[in-house]
Amino acid sequence: MENHKKHTNLKRRDNDNFAPNEIAILGTNCTTISNLVIKVSQKLSNFKLAYFDASHVKDVEKNILSEYTFHHKGNVQITTSGKLNKYQQRLDFAQFDSVFINGNHYQAAKQILVLDEAKEASVLKRLEQLDCIQFIVKLKKETEFFDFLVEKYPNIKNKICYTIDQVDQIAHHIHNLIQEKIAPIKGLVLVGGKSTRMGQDKSELDYFGKPQKEVAKELLENNNLKTFYSVEKATNNVNEISDKFYNLGPFGGICSAFQKDPNSAWFVLATDLPFVNNKVIEFLLNHRNPSKVATAIKGKTKQFVEPLITIYEPKAYPILLQYLAQGYSCARKMLINSDVEIVEIDDGLIRNVNTPEEFEMAIKEIVK
Repeated sequence: MENHKKHTNLKRRDNDNFAPNEIAILGTNCTTISNLVIKVSQKLSNFKLAYFDASHVKDVEKNILSEYTFHHKGNVQITTSGKLNKYQQRLDFAQFDSVFINGNHYQAAKQILVLDEAKEASVLKRLEQLDCIQFIVKLKKETEFFDFLVEKYPNIKNKICYTIDQVDQIAHHIHNLIQEKIAPIKGLVLVGGKSTRMGQDKSELDYFGKPQKEVAKELLENNNLKTFYSVEKATNNVNEISDKFYNLGPFGGICSAFQKDPNSAWFVLATDLPFVNNKVIEFLLNHRNPSKVATAIKGKTKQFVEPLITIYEPKAYPILLQYLAQGYSCARKMLINSDVEIVEIDDGLIRNVNTPEEFEMAIKEIVK
């Protein structure tokens, strides 16, 4: 008798305790920790960073009213009630490249240990939490490692060590830790459309002596991207990702790709863009900004981005699902209203071909 599975075994995004990428700072007082975070964050302003701390106020009344105060510069201050749980925090922190955590209050998957002679007892209390120390920071250069640290972690003296005033070096080290977590990119060629205006499958149209879906796949593969076809119905082809979100068009295809692999970015390419060439693909890859939700192309005279030649980062997946929960299945709408890197290009290179007349015109231009 087979074991009954209660839940579908879905591929999950690689998360630490509270975020996709987190690092706790502990071993000294909270003011020193927060000051270090502020100084380092100023050096890493290209990334989206967050700081996760506990309130140090002894007595507070529970908020009856949740307050959201927006500033014209884009800042928002939120005061609300809520309880800590890793599932909600992973949603809240999904958009950040790295989250600093006050390790005096919360345990993180990776740690920076500050050696502070005044806090030896505090470090002893959290000794078991120091299972993935990235580097050491000394408040004073002459500070020695505590005996219990060396006993528990014999290799700790081999860790890279900075002093608290070496902010540039500390920031550079954290920069490298963030870079290590940048998602790889896979390719997704959209072939599942109905092509009602064209009257035949646009992915099978022949501009270059072979079906356009093969041309699109080769464009991505030539840039070292493992590439899949997005299709409506499942077959036995290992190079295909079938829709798990039915009747949602390209939006469903993108979400289905993320369901298959939520830890990769997806370079999405439609088959009705025959003027896209290798230079366009390289251009988009070279301008990729993984700190944003996506990197999208916009025609120089166009108002909006083209959602079907876009690199969607893993942080796009929860946002797409939030739009779906509101009843929207338009990838462009999500991109327009999200933090997206936009690169401009000549309109003609990303021209859609949707009708037989447009196809005939395109063939003539390509032959020339």
